Amino acid sequence: MATNSLDIARDAFNWLVTGPHPVSLNGRLFTGLPDRDIPLDEVRDRLLARRCSQATRDAVWAHLVLRSRTEGATWTVAAVGVALPALTSVAATLSDRFSGDPADVHAEVLRGFLSALSTVDLRPPRIILRLRWAAYRSGYDALSEALSSPTPVAPGFRSAPPHAPWGHPDLVLARAVADGILTQTEAALIGATRLENVSVADWAAAHEVGEWAVYKTRKRAELRLVDYLREAVADADPNDTLIDQVAASVALARPVDPRRDLPRTSPSVAAVKGESEQKVQARMSKTDTNSGVQDCGTHPHSARSSEGSQCA
Repeated sequence: MATNSLDIARDAFNWLVTGPHPVSLNGRLFTGLPDRDIPLDEVRDRLLARRCSQATRDAVWAHLVLRSRTEGATWTVAAVGVALPALTSVAATLSDRFSGDPADVHAEVLRGFLSALSTVDLRPPRIILRLRWAAYRSGYDALSEALSSPTPVAPGFRSAPPHAPWGHPDLVLARAVADGILTQTEAALIGATRLENVSVADWAAAHEVGEWAVYKTRKRAELRLVDYLREAVADADPNDTLIDQVAASVALARPVDPRRDLPRTSPSVAAVKGESEQKVQARMSKTDTNSGVQDCGTHPHSARSSEGSQCA
């Protein structure tokens, strides 16, 4: 018996591919597929195989998306069914860190995917990755909203303290964004590649930035985050739940623009003043006291509280 929207979608897809005349794809239209009509469940399995080329995946997904847009109904269910392994993985990842009823999160994952079917650009490569990312963002927003709501505590309802230091990993990242330690893009990058098993290569491709730039950005962001959490654990007030909720809401409301926050082909230093961000090209030196080499540089977080300090 179906228990949530993804189970319902799976049942509907199974109806399409069961029986003597399953809904099929003409394999003759696609390089790398057999020259015959291929049932959609077999199409799904072939697209998941490692030997399947990216060009074949993109060609099939462009076909599925176009048929969903023009014919709807059957082919929308077909697109969902072929994407179910990715959607199930997203839903499981988000629900794994949520103790409440996951049905709403699963529904939002599916809603995000269906919404992206009508808007995703079919010209760039990795169509399914961008569809998956849209599904994740939708489910993530629903999860964040659920986690920021008051926790029921007998005999009535009131805001309850989260587990020390903050509880849910996504809210830790959100608060780091609100406190200016991470950009929204850096938080999304850490969350996706560390918590959701998204590879750096896939994340970079989905956001149209260089893989090298993503590795460097994540490393620098994680060093700042570790220092920030060490300081925060020592100073944390376990009764201060409102700050966490407000910080999460503010951070999650900020738009993500990886092309603004990530370096392209060479290392750079981001200089932030007010709401504007300026890229300043930096030459690395072993002796320059402002270069960060030989422990002489200043930390972005500490620089705000002790502006003007320098290495002795």
